[in-house]
Amino acid sequence: MSGAQQITFMNQRSFGPPAIGSAYEGGFFAGQISTTANSVATHNLVIGPVASAQNAGKQWKTTNTTTAGTSSDIDGPTNSSNMDNASHPAAQFCEAVTAGGYTDWYMPAKNELEVCYFNLKPTTTSNNTSSGTNINAVPSRGSNYTGGTPAQTSVTAFRTGNTEAFSAVEYWSSTQASAAYAWFQTFYSGNQRNVYGKSNSFRVRAVRRVPV
Repeated sequence: MSGAQQITFMNQRSFGPPAIGSAYEGGFFAGQISTTANSVATHNLVIGPVASAQNAGKQWKTTNTTTAGTSSDIDGPTNSSNMDNASHPAAQFCEAVTAGGYTDWYMPAKNELEVCYFNLKPTTTSNNTSSGTNINAVPSRGSNYTGGTPAQTSVTAFRTGNTEAFSAVEYWSSTQASAAYAWFQTFYSGNQRNVYGKSNSFRVRAVRRVPV
């Protein structure tokens, strides 16, 4: 553990995690995840800055075919690393990001991307109530969204039209759903779907994780 990580760890033990949307570890704090799915945080999730970590349109894959090692709902680093090649433009973009002095950015897995939406929803649009369950969120969420929960974020920079806001469109996750399809999430209603082929171009935004 580096000196900076030790300080972060000590501060979290004393004061808890940073405020949602605050500057943190090369980007912005998005919330906590539990890779063990028991509501005990294992990592802090960091969203990369729009200027360097977001792309307006990348294919998940150039062909609608199976990619091995990309099925995890929470292990974005492994999913993304297994797609770091020209056949997977979205993940290749994320893997190449350098921001805030860090190079370990990656394409978020389905449940990581969902935490970003839940905590930093950019719009006032009513949520899709068929999505939202997330056993890897902290605390774990065993039920779907309601129309009003989550609400639009209170963090001004992440509200629609402002500097770090997610666009109110679809974002790819790194989680494969089947040979032809991968999971994505809409950042206006939160709908999580896998109905468009991998060769479609959607937005993508790189994240990184910091052990707690």
